[in-house]
Amino acid sequence: MRKTLGIITGLLFITFVQVNAQKKSISLDKVAAVVGSSIILQSEIEMQYSQYLAQGNPANVDVKCNILQSLLSQKILGQQAIIDSVTVTEDQVDSEIERRLRSMSGRAGGQERLETFLGRSLLQYKDEIRPDIKEMLVAQKMQAKITENISVTPLEVKRYFDAIPKDSLPYFNTEVEIAEIVVYPKLNKEEKEVFRDKAEVLRLRIKGGEDFATLASLYSQDPGSAREGGELGFMDRGSLVKEFAATAFKLKPGELSTVIETEFGFHVLQVIERLGEQVNVRHILINTNPTPASLDRAKAHIDSVHTLLADKKLDFGAAATFYSDNKETKYNGGMMLNAENVQNRTTYIPTDKLDPQIFLTIDTMTVGNISKPSIFTGADGKTGYRIVMLKSKTGPHQASLDQDFPKIKEVAFEDKNNRTISEWFEKRRKVTFIKIDGEYQVCPELAGWTTAKE
Repeated sequence: MRKTLGIITGLLFITFVQVNAQKKSISLDKVAAVVGSSIILQSEIEMQYSQYLAQGNPANVDVKCNILQSLLSQKILGQQAIIDSVTVTEDQVDSEIERRLRSMSGRAGGQERLETFLGRSLLQYKDEIRPDIKEMLVAQKMQAKITENISVTPLEVKRYFDAIPKDSLPYFNTEVEIAEIVVYPKLNKEEKEVFRDKAEVLRLRIKGGEDFATLASLYSQDPGSAREGGELGFMDRGSLVKEFAATAFKLKPGELSTVIETEFGFHVLQVIERLGEQVNVRHILINTNPTPASLDRAKAHIDSVHTLLADKKLDFGAAATFYSDNKETKYNGGMMLNAENVQNRTTYIPTDKLDPQIFLTIDTMTVGNISKPSIFTGADGKTGYRIVMLKSKTGPHQASLDQDFPKIKEVAFEDKNNRTISEWFEKRRKVTFIKIDGEYQVCPELAGWTTAKE
């Protein structure tokens, strides 16, 4: 039963993609399972299996056992959600559908190719998958409710650690904690006008009759949307930067905006369609690239910050809060988070996972030292200057409670979370009518699930 949680968190998030069922020898009206008052059709399993194959995975019919187990779990969660009055809003369903369609369009190579693959319009497809998406979101919310009050005490963490066989304790590579102060070059009004004028020229060309999508493909510096003719797909306000959202939700379909500025640069945008609190927009972005003069100003600024730190006039964490332009780290004392474990907000980063530029900077530093300012280019393409401090360094070692308490606590919490879900399912399964078609009764994952008497 411990496997159930992994299956739920994995397969519940499978995108529902239908294929042309007439081309496949599938018995669409076959009932694969009955769960309480709900049924699971063979077509539902085949639909998710088709998506599994579409993602480039090798053919493996045993995956259908996992899919059915996920659907069984989802039905049980959904039925309990009705009892507990757990619901989701229609806006949440819309947002999830649009998120999925954006991802699917990207993989398919555009909206038209996706519609060809689906064999139907996206509008029709949205209507078809809506009930399934809603059921999935309700199940996720119900699962979250089951574990919302879970926590672990230090004593529970110790008991969990003590129960691990000594020869099974994990081995940790060298890990470091790093704080940073980042300063990005800022353009003055005159420097910005050069880029604003480029966007304005394109706006006037569109206003003069040229095709927006063609100009976006040729000139937009947003690579993700440029290949789609500037189209972003349906998005809600929270998915857009403030200035962009304010304009997008004010325009009427087909209306052209003035040039607007955001943290990314200058935009010209046009609303394609709006559905409630979702809007589909196309835009052209002109990046505001740093000028030599702006880089010089940024260098002078970060040099002055470095002097304050070197003279002990300012604590590094305070300096990060006051001066750093990195919004992800400035309010955390400049501390970087492990990018592979951001959810748990751990600041311990294995050295083999560090950005190569940062690794080279800290490789010869001692704990507590700060680097000289250096220029860098981030993963987002932005160039700036950075000071880093090596806060701590832990050598390779076998896990110990004293040295690795935060990591062990995280694993102990996950174990308790899994056990709570597993125990909940064990109880619910025993009091739920479950009947599984003979084709799936051979699945090891489904052993013991059937409660209906033959």
